[in-house]
Amino acid sequence: MQRKQGERIVYVGMSADLIHPGHLNIIKQAQKHGEVVVGLLTDQAIATYKRLPFMNFSQRQVVVESLKGVSRVIAQETLDYVPNLRALKPDFVVHGDDWKSGIQQETRQRVIDALKEWGGELIEIPYTDGISSTALNKAIREIGTTPVIRQDRLRRLLAAKPYVRIMEAHNGLTGLIVENVKVESNGVSKEFDGLWLSSLTESTARGKPDIEAVDFSSRLQTVHDLLEVTTKPIIFDGDTGGKIEHFVFWVKTLERLGVSAVIIEDKVGLKQNSLFGTSVEQTQSPIEDFCKKIRAGKRAQVNDVFMVIARIESLIAGAGEDDAITRAKAYIEAGADGIMIHSSQKTPDEIMSFCKRFQQLEKRVPVVVVPSSYNSIYEKQLAEVGVNVIIYANHLLRSAYPAMIKTAKTILENERSKECSEFLMPIKEILTLIPMGGGNE
Repeated sequence: MQRKQGERIVYVGMSADLIHPGHLNIIKQAQKHGEVVVGLLTDQAIATYKRLPFMNFSQRQVVVESLKGVSRVIAQETLDYVPNLRALKPDFVVHGDDWKSGIQQETRQRVIDALKEWGGELIEIPYTDGISSTALNKAIREIGTTPVIRQDRLRRLLAAKPYVRIMEAHNGLTGLIVENVKVESNGVSKEFDGLWLSSLTESTARGKPDIEAVDFSSRLQTVHDLLEVTTKPIIFDGDTGGKIEHFVFWVKTLERLGVSAVIIEDKVGLKQNSLFGTSVEQTQSPIEDFCKKIRAGKRAQVNDVFMVIARIESLIAGAGEDDAITRAKAYIEAGADGIMIHSSQKTPDEIMSFCKRFQQLEKRVPVVVVPSSYNSIYEKQLAEVGVNVIIYANHLLRSAYPAMIKTAKTILENERSKECSEFLMPIKEILTLIPMGGGNE
């Protein structure tokens, strides 16, 4: 980042996912003061405070480098400008005046303090009216995505975020919830990063037991329903994966549709839900047999993006942590792109212990957990021991069922529906809940 003799440097920080007239105006104004260096926020920096950008860093860099007035582009690896500013020591920093409040207020003050160290100046440009990145992002989500872009998004999230937060969805409506629900906390926008297509919730929604009674072809209809109304990555619950020959077909089909990953568990025989623990018979597959299934699935892939994740049931079946670690090593060597470790205990102790040992392995892959029974632990605590993906595996269905029972009983008790009106959506809202228009694929 050496400057030429007498060169005046103007630094502009931006994410530049969706270039609009506001960005162009900033660059135009910055160019009046010297050579414009754009500090382009990396995926990791952006993911600390809002949704992952639609384009990855390399794609955004190509776009920004092509903009008139931009001299060069460098990576800004944090939301904080100071590391780049101290390295470059620009004469000016140019930014829109919309960062005087909200999450960027503290960032702005740090820029001002840093510039004082060498006599630099902050120039703030009035916000461009009529331009909203939020509205543009919403419009793009309504247009939809492609299988390739959706599929790659899970790996991008894993690379960009400390951990990825996934919520179950079992139909189009719950898919819309996972796609759109968000909360603002201390200026940071939080939302779910993707969808978990759970065999338990899918079976339950169909009124069937969770014993692989719903065949793969039937479950594909739910996949299609979710693809039509969402843009976020989908992780498919593949139960045991069935016979090797069947699993190969699954991988090919899911990959073609744009699903990001399939998780298969190392059990054999009639499936019993893992949360039953050792109260029912839980028989694990021999290690080599399961490794053969993983290898077959990986060979069936067309690209390197789709993920086959191995779910280890050793803690569930009572085989212990040593067996779980042994299996993790073998499954990784067989080509597994991730390891899911499961537990039916009320405390996270055995999960935490496994994860700490897993981090000592020479060869590691992302770790997935499902804190359904040990639900007192915070996401941050799981991330601290190396967890990369946290799945809330059945919570939307489990919350919907009690509400529906309450409504049904209230109508029976009162012989009319007026008494349950207070916990119902207004009719007008349900009529307008689903937007008109085309699908996402």
